[in-house]
Amino acid sequence: MSEHKKIARATGTMGVATGLSRIAGLLRDMVVAAIFGAGHATDAFFLAFTIPNLLRRFFAEGSLTAAFVPTYAEIHHQQGAKESARIANICWTLLLLVMFVVVIVGILASPWVVKAIGYGFIEVEGKLALTNRLNQVMFPYIFFVSLLALITGILNVREHFFWPSFSPLLLNVSMIGSALLLSPFFAQPIMSLAIGVLLGGILQLALQFPVLSAHKIQLRLDFNFRDPAVLRIARLMMPGIAGVAIYQLNVIVTRLLASFLAEGSVSYLYYAQRLFEFPQGIFVVSLAQAVLPTISRQVASGEEASFKETLRFSVALIMVVIVPAIIGLIVCSEAIFSLFFMRGAFDYNAVHQTALALAVFSPGLLFVAVSRVVVPTFYAFKDTRTPVLISFWTLLVNVALGLLLMIPFGHLGLALALTLSAAFNCLILLVALRRKIGPLGWGVTLGPMWRILPSVIVMALASHLVLTYGVWDGTGSPLTNGVLLFVAVIGGGTIYALGCWWLRVPGAAGVARLVREKLARKR
Repeated sequence: MSEHKKIARATGTMGVATGLSRIAGLLRDMVVAAIFGAGHATDAFFLAFTIPNLLRRFFAEGSLTAAFVPTYAEIHHQQGAKESARIANICWTLLLLVMFVVVIVGILASPWVVKAIGYGFIEVEGKLALTNRLNQVMFPYIFFVSLLALITGILNVREHFFWPSFSPLLLNVSMIGSALLLSPFFAQPIMSLAIGVLLGGILQLALQFPVLSAHKIQLRLDFNFRDPAVLRIARLMMPGIAGVAIYQLNVIVTRLLASFLAEGSVSYLYYAQRLFEFPQGIFVVSLAQAVLPTISRQVASGEEASFKETLRFSVALIMVVIVPAIIGLIVCSEAIFSLFFMRGAFDYNAVHQTALALAVFSPGLLFVAVSRVVVPTFYAFKDTRTPVLISFWTLLVNVALGLLLMIPFGHLGLALALTLSAAFNCLILLVALRRKIGPLGWGVTLGPMWRILPSVIVMALASHLVLTYGVWDGTGSPLTNGVLLFVAVIGGGTIYALGCWWLRVPGAAGVARLVREKLARKR
């Protein structure tokens, strides 16, 4: 099987699993919005959840994956399964010890950390204290998802992608169940969500052990921390942690600044980001996760032309999928939040403000997507330093733009700052990559991508026309609105697909082939 087909198949497999999780995530956010709305309690929860999420990126999905996967893949393919299993055992043991210490320190230091990142909450009585209690309950979540990230890296190198990508579904189901079943038993009902996060982390990790057993992988304790391969992973992780820290500081800075704005601003940005991450999580994260083992193997084998072609192929796929997703989010933002979120404590003002934030966030999806695929190329070359430096400058750009734009535009100014800083990050990454490995030959693959534009424009006009027949302020029929949104999305997607086929858009054939293979396997 060609590398392109392997990447497309892995992306599709993870995309299906992640898609199920994202749908559950959408249902989760609908439940949270209906029960808790957008205000005092949700602001506290979303800010508290920022802290374990930040550390999850520190020790798990970001730096650990970036350092572990290329090294583990190289050892597995060059020295065999026995040696790679030994390295995995050492990393497993070390991660257990480190994360245990991190959890203890995090719970003890929570009051000071929460005060630092949510200083604007001081003006609202009890809000900071609630944020602290939520954070302390959720903090052990980082222990379980960090171990999950290591197992995910092992399974991905072994070309198993589905169950690790499926596991976040359990987090969403756990949070939904806790919100519905446990919230009446708490004096502060939002505490039920924190319990759901903790249970979800445990379930996500537990799901992977039967998969490891099926692949005859048994993780054991091994305290040989001075092994050269493990030391190399640790050295690669250090700048990787710094880089992920800087990226997450962008989110923290945004929420810190939002805490000084009108109540509900933190929640508006959170809900908008959640929907913004929907296509990113289904496709972009899956593609980046599929590309890293392939590029690592090609770089280790000295196949320069092959990994450049892999990178071009990946970016072409991104443009084919993400450009219409951006336009779709902008056109359908208010309709989506009105239909799925406007109930209970989530009123039309919250719908309108959140939809505006999503429309401002959406153009950044392309820049984030390209960056998520370009950064693994640096990791494959064992270069985690360059993305760190670029992330640092991106942070400064985001802070400066956030301070400049938040006063005249409120939470929309903070959303625009993140979008512009994502564009800055993507551009500098591409320039740095060209300097590192020479010309990438973008013209061959991406030159004809202008053919997307006619299809996207017709799609946007058709979808907008359909949605004008709906009433989205809460007085319209949910059934009628649901049908109109369905027609706008499916009809717009069909128009776009037919336009790409007719205009022979590069990359569209790869997406179509992937869909045909999935349908054939189901039959």
